[in-house]
Amino acid sequence: MDRLDNTIRPYAWGSPTAIPHLLGVEPTGEPQAEMWMGAHPGAPSRTGRGTLVEVIEAAPERELGEKAVAKFGPRLPFLLKLLAAGAPLSLQVHPDLTQAKEGYADEERRGIPIDATHRNYKDANHKPELICALTEFDGLCGFRPPARAADLLDALGVDSLKPYVDLLHAQPEEAALREVLTAILTADPDEMARTVAAATAACDRLGGDHAPYAGLAHHYPGDPGVIAAMLLNHVRLQPGEALFLGAGIPHAYLSGLGVEIMANSDNVLRCGLTPKHVDVPELLRVVRFESGDPGVLRPEAAPDGEEVYETPIDEFRLSRHVLPEGAAARDLTLTTPQILLCTAGTVRAGEHTLTPGRSVFVPAGEKAEVSGTGTVFRATVIA
Repeated sequence: MDRLDNTIRPYAWGSPTAIPHLLGVEPTGEPQAEMWMGAHPGAPSRTGRGTLVEVIEAAPERELGEKAVAKFGPRLPFLLKLLAAGAPLSLQVHPDLTQAKEGYADEERRGIPIDATHRNYKDANHKPELICALTEFDGLCGFRPPARAADLLDALGVDSLKPYVDLLHAQPEEAALREVLTAILTADPDEMARTVAAATAACDRLGGDHAPYAGLAHHYPGDPGVIAAMLLNHVRLQPGEALFLGAGIPHAYLSGLGVEIMANSDNVLRCGLTPKHVDVPELLRVVRFESGDPGVLRPEAAPDGEEVYETPIDEFRLSRHVLPEGAAARDLTLTTPQILLCTAGTVRAGEHTLTPGRSVFVPAGEKAEVSGTGTVFRATVIA
C-alpha cells in the first residue's frame, strides 16, 4: 500500500484551523477548506511511485482490480476529502448522469472553454456525494414542505416576500417550489438586495429557526441565495452522522469538519450564496422540486466491526472502523481499491503508522490489516 501526500485546497470559505488541528500542525493563517485524497487530475494524491493518476494509468487492472475496471473504466471513480467549512459554501445542486452527459456534450459542441467561468459542465459524470461529520456540522439539504417554508418567510414580516408566501400556499408542491425559486433568482438585483437586507434584520431579531439564515446573510449580504436558502431544511449533524446528497437536491454546507466522498466529478449548478456564475435556466432543468426529510444517516454495524454508510451509489462506499484499545488486528483486504483515512488515535495500516489526517491507498487485492487504537474511514467501490 502507498502512503498518500495530499493537497489542501485554500478556498475562501475554508476554516483556517480545523484541518491543521486534526493534522496536529500549526495553522498558516490562511483558509484550509479541503484535503483531497484520490486521483482527481486537478490535485491527485502523491505516492512514492508518482501521482496516484500515474500509478493507476501505468497498470489499471493491477491497482483497481478487474471488476472495478470493467464497471468504471481505468480510473478511480471516487474522490475522498476532509472538508472544513469556516463559512457557508455556495447553494448548489448536481446533475444526474444523463443530464451531465447532455450538458457536457452541449457545451463542448458550443465550444465553451473548459475553464470558462460560465461553463457548467467540466466533465460528463454525475456527482452524488456523502458528508460524514467529525464535529458538529451544519448544512442545508433539500426543500422544506412549501407550507413550512411559507411560515418561515411570513414570520419575517417583509412586505416584498408576501408574493412568495402566497405562491407557496396556493400552488401544488412542485409548481410552488419551482415558481418561487425562479422568482427569487430572476428578481431585480437592487430590489432583491433590499429584501435581503430587511430579511436579515428580521432574522437577527427573531433568532431560533431564523438564526442560520441570519448567518448566511452576514456572509453574503444582498445575495438572493439567502432567501432561496429559507426554502430548504436546516440540518445539524452530530459526529458520526452523515447526509447523502443525490442528483437535483439543493444543498449547502454551513460550518463544521467532515469526511466527504463523491463520484469523481466537478459538475456544480449554483443557486446563490456565491459571486460565481448562476445559470438559472440550466439550474431549473436539474433541480428536483420535491420536499422531503433530509434523511440523516447513521452507520450500520456489520459483524466484523465495520460500520457502513449505506447509499444507492456504486462509485463509492464509505465505512469506518473504530478500533478500541487492545483490540485484535482487523483484515480489511478487498478485491477493489481502497483509501484508508485515520481521523482519531494512532493506527497501523500495513507498514504505515497513521495519525489523524493521514491516509494510504491500497491496491485491489493487496493485504490490508489495521491495528492500534483509533478510527479509520475506508473508501472503496461496489463492483
